[in-house]
Amino acid sequence: MVRLQKHLADCGIASRRKCESLIIAGKVYVNGKQASIGDQVNPKTDEIEVNGTPLIPEKMSYEYFILNKPVGYLSTVTDPQKRKTVLDLIATKERVYPVGRLDVNSEGLMLLTNDGELAYRLTHPKYVVEKRYEVLVDGIPSASQLAQLEKGLLLDDGMTAPCKAKIIERKKNAWIEIKLHEGKKREIRRMMGKLGYNVIILRRTDIGPLKLSNLPSGKSRKLSAAEIQQLKKPVELS
Repeated sequence: MVRLQKHLADCGIASRRKCESLIIAGKVYVNGKQASIGDQVNPKTDEIEVNGTPLIPEKMSYEYFILNKPVGYLSTVTDPQKRKTVLDLIATKERVYPVGRLDVNSEGLMLLTNDGELAYRLTHPKYVVEKRYEVLVDGIPSASQLAQLEKGLLLDDGMTAPCKAKIIERKKNAWIEIKLHEGKKREIRRMMGKLGYNVIILRRTDIGPLKLSNLPSGKSRKLSAAEIQQLKKPVELS
C-alpha cells in the first residue's frame, strides 16, 4: 500500500503537492469513491480516476533536467493563453514538470523532473534547501537595509524568513547575492520593493548543491547520476 498523493506523483500526474491539491478539490476517485488526503491505495488492484480519466500507471523511468530559463517563459506545464512555457525548452517524451517557479520576468536555474517524491521534498518547508540568486537593483542598498533583508521583512502575506544578503558588485546600481530557502510568490521582488528598490534583473544560480554554471540561456541538459544523488541527500532520499 502507498499514499495516494505519492502514487499519483509517481505516475507523473503532477508534483506531489499539486496532486494533494487535486485530491482536496475532489477531482480524484478511488474505486468509485471520492478520495481524501492520506488515503492508501494498492497500485495493482485499485481503480483510480483523475479528472474523470482512469489512471493507467506506466512503467516510467525518472528523468531530471536542469534548465537555464530565459525571461519571457512561464514556469508552468500549460498556459490557457498559449504563452511560452519552460516545457517548450525540454526535449523528452516523459511528463516532467518544474520544481518550484521563477516568475516570467526572472531567469536562471530551474529543475524539471517526473520524480514526484524528490519534487515534493525539495519544495517542502521541512527540508531546508537553500537557493542562491543574483539580483540587480536600481540603486545601492545600505548596510542597514541589507540587515533588514536578512532579518526578515513584513509583506502582505506575512514575515519573510531570515536570509543571507550581500552586495557582490556596486557601480551606479548594485548586484546583490541573496540566499534563501523560502518560496513565497515573487518574494525577492517584493522584499526589494519594500526597501524602495526596483529589480532590474533576477537570476537564480543554485538550488541546493545544483549549480547553473555556464549553461547557456534557453538550454537544458540531463542531470548526471552524481548530481541526482547530491540533490537527494539533503532531503533524505537514497
